[in-house]
Amino acid sequence: MLHFSDSPKRPTNLSLNAKVLDAARDLGMNLSATVDALLADEVRKRYWARWNEDNKDAVAHYNARIEREGTFSQRMRRHMTEHTAEQASTPSPSDPSGKV
Repeated sequence: MLHFSDSPKRPTNLSLNAKVLDAARDLGMNLSATVDALLADEVRKRYWARWNEDNKDAVAHYNARIEREGTFSQRMRRHMTEHTAEQASTPSPSDPSGKV
């Protein structure tokens, strides 16, 4: 959902700590790429933190329902087990004696 790699670049002005900036330049760091990657990571982190907060009630209700009713596959397995048990206890129509 949060894919930033195919987006065009836009010039901007930043105020950075002078000593950190000098050290980064001395190390040959690409400032634009570094800030871009760090900012994208922070945006993703905050986006999902907000999403979790905004959806915490829905997630809690969903988890409670799964705890109470089980997942779809668990319900299907339970249904198939019950259906198989019913069939095993019902006499076959082709066997008039009722023996299976």
